[in-house]
Amino acid sequence: MNRKLIVAGALVLGFATAASAQEGTVNGAAGGAVTGAIVGGPVGAAVGGVAGAVVGTVLAPPPRRVVSYVEQQPIPESEVVVKQKVVVGKPLPDRVRIMRIPQDPKYAYAVVNHQRVIVDPSNRTVVRVVD
Repeated sequence: MNRKLIVAGALVLGFATAASAQEGTVNGAAGGAVTGAIVGGPVGAAVGGVAGAVVGTVLAPPPRRVVSYVEQQPIPESEVVVKQKVVVGKPLPDRVRIMRIPQDPKYAYAVVNHQRVIVDPSNRTVVRVVD
């Protein structure tokens, strides 16, 4: 009985979160729910949906004007090279200098390993690799 109640509560929470989400979040919630269902059945679907919604919100793609701005910026002479691969969803190391985007302060950019990347300046997480 308790298990059914937990499953029902998790599903309601998952659907409520996905319903109030933005476009990027809905994709994240749906993808998370499918992955969760494959791995853990109904409970996995609910948990995966909530997790996917959170990740989808964090990793919403930047607007085209932000991407264009970053594409037009010159590559600095003192470019940073790091050992790990730069991937979407992972934060940049602290030694990488990020520059705010004047038109949209929700985003910043950096040049790492010969690649321009757009990041969330609040947590340094890569949201898009431009090059």
